[in-house]
Amino acid sequence: MIARRPSLLCAALGLALAADLRADEAGPALRSTSRAAVEALGSAGARPTDPGSAAVPLTREDAVIAARILRDRHAARIREGRTAEVKAGRIKLGDKEMPFAYKVFGEKPSGGHALFISMHGGGGAPARVNDQQYENQKGLYRPEEGIYLAPRAPTDTWNLWHEAHVDAFFGRLIEDLIAIEGVDPDRVYLMGYSAGGDGVYQLAPRMADRLAAAAMMAGHPNESSPIGLRNLPFAIHVGANDAAYDRNKVARQWGEKLDRLREDDPGGYLHRVEIHPGKGHWMDREDASAVPWMAKFRRDPAPKKVAWHQDDVTHDRFYWLAVGPGKAKAGSTVVAEREGQEVRITAAEGVDRVTIRLDDRMLDLDRTVQVVALGRAVFRGRVARTIATLEKTLGEAGDPGLTFAAEVDVTIPPAGPKPD
Repeated sequence: MIARRPSLLCAALGLALAADLRADEAGPALRSTSRAAVEALGSAGARPTDPGSAAVPLTREDAVIAARILRDRHAARIREGRTAEVKAGRIKLGDKEMPFAYKVFGEKPSGGHALFISMHGGGGAPARVNDQQYENQKGLYRPEEGIYLAPRAPTDTWNLWHEAHVDAFFGRLIEDLIAIEGVDPDRVYLMGYSAGGDGVYQLAPRMADRLAAAAMMAGHPNESSPIGLRNLPFAIHVGANDAAYDRNKVARQWGEKLDRLREDDPGGYLHRVEIHPGKGHWMDREDASAVPWMAKFRRDPAPKKVAWHQDDVTHDRFYWLAVGPGKAKAGSTVVAEREGQEVRITAAEGVDRVTIRLDDRMLDLDRTVQVVALGRAVFRGRVARTIATLEKTLGEAGDPGLTFAAEVDVTIPPAGPKPD
């Protein structure tokens, strides 16, 4: 019995090594079909992608070429179809409209301008009050470099910046500005004052994968959770005397929550909390220090670890995790991390199936990938790069950083004792 165990282990290791070698030796046939698929994509122009070519496994090099072709095609479609709405400063989705105004500061860097989205206060007031707050917000902050954009909320409700439609408006706005104004998708920042600060508390955790940093000024979080801020630097600015709705107390409490999250997870939850002495709801622009603070950070669209908590407004995707259409549940949580060729789902609540998006930024797709969920292996094998996955993930947000070449669906096992 003792003599057999090493031989069984060696056999298992040999099979794994052989699988990786077979992947590397797939050479000529794979290269030929891969290149043919990419050439077909390149020659298609604006025509729909051929389904047969879209499903062909790609080499690493061809996946890069295909991604570039798809990005250029997508950007051209956005410029053709949406330049008018950007010039008009007005986006319409369904029965709602969101006006916006922006100014460009500084010289455009080679990678593109930064984008600062700055939400006004007001809420729960007549339109004329919110219109005046919008006018004030247009000139409230001034970045050294970048596009400073103030949107006017589509409604006049108390929660005007965290209603469900706001996510779609901001997603479209970011997509537009990437294609039309050349915004760097890894330098998008969110900020807001008063009711706009309420919006930052809510939107930043649920849209963290689109942002590089966020700053909340003089707002209240209501029921929102900071769990999704794991990879998003987050600043809180409140006047020490801003006692309405306990904004000052709640800001300190959120700072303490973020302190505990960072203590438990030192690689995440970078934050800065400033309670401004002697200041009330208006901080005499002391909060403007948040603008250069945010500008120091760049988004990592494929971080090593993701903590995804669904708000009452749910999303189907977050960084390199996704769930099927209609499957997102308010209050559900998934925590996943990757190391080498392994992805580990370490926590899952209210979720029974997850899609893991992958590309060669994250691991080597020419080798075997293993997924472990709650301590149990749920997938081991090759995950093919395809045009279909590139096109699908690019189409979801129009965001180059959130475009992935491969994906694998896994079932989360029920919690319980691990098998021997």
